[in-house]
Amino acid sequence: MTIRYQQPRRAYLLGMGLLLASAAFLLLGASVGSTGFESVLNVWSDPLALQIVQDIRLPRTLGAWLAGALLGLAGAVAQGLFRNPLADPYLLGSASGASLGVAVALVLFGVSPFAAQWMVRLGLTGAAFAGAVVAVVLTLLLARGVQHTLRLLLAGVIVGVVLGAMSSLIMLMVPEIMQAMQAFMLGSTGFVGWNACSVMLAMWLTCLSLAWVLSAALDGLSLGEATAASLGLPLPQVRTALIAVLALATGTAVAQTGMIAFVGLAAPHLVRSVVRTTHRNLISLSSLTGGVLLLAADTMARGLLAPQELPVGVLTAVLGGGYLLWLMNRSSRVSSGAGLS
Repeated sequence: MTIRYQQPRRAYLLGMGLLLASAAFLLLGASVGSTGFESVLNVWSDPLALQIVQDIRLPRTLGAWLAGALLGLAGAVAQGLFRNPLADPYLLGSASGASLGVAVALVLFGVSPFAAQWMVRLGLTGAAFAGAVVAVVLTLLLARGVQHTLRLLLAGVIVGVVLGAMSSLIMLMVPEIMQAMQAFMLGSTGFVGWNACSVMLAMWLTCLSLAWVLSAALDGLSLGEATAASLGLPLPQVRTALIAVLALATGTAVAQTGMIAFVGLAAPHLVRSVVRTTHRNLISLSSLTGGVLLLAADTMARGLLAPQELPVGVLTAVLGGGYLLWLMNRSSRVSSGAGLS
């Protein structure tokens, strides 16, 4: 009885801590600009500074949290769906499809993600989202549906490699787009505005609601497909709905911020290292953790070398990769100690 009480209580405390951390990083992120840290509480007397905070810093900061929340949610769904702790949101080829969509848009229209016109940014965002959706559809066609998880996993890897190679080929044929593509592949929250925040918020609420509804099915899948089928779960329909949630969450985040690595992979691991809980709580906590991770990385990317800015995707890859290496080393030491004892 004690274990049953402690785990929900620990999950609740973790959720409250993540919400407080989110609020703190939102305030901190809104205070970091091209000149470094400047308290957002001191801008009320300066109309120009207040406009910069309202139109640039706040939407960027909130957008970073929302993109991280989408990736954290997608990572928890992917790991539950494939029953693989190394599964990440890009496993179905959506990231490679988004990159190909942006590359094609750059070649056809000659746009750059550094352009300020919202029409241009909307075009790149739409191309990235369309490319991600096309990649997922190709994965489903190659896997011949959602009946076999292993075939779906292999099809996603194949589609990702092929579409990634096509993007590289386009960059070699049209070297003028390399700088723009590099900005997309390294990830950036610098182009996020209030419209993008509205889109990501709507998608996050939708995907989170659907994931909550499907959380019991993920608990059943974690016991094995045979057990899940014996429990009466409609596995094809469940997999289709989970893939839809995964594709929508990942495609929306990638379309708005580019390819940001390790957030979706690391967030569920961080939650599991603190608390063992059901998928309903795991999805929510992973989403909050992803938001805090990306927002913290974005704040560091803007503030460490101000006025220069580090690519946030590079920072998340270094921090996330370092954490996973530490986790693997720790697990191997624990296993060795258990074996010696």
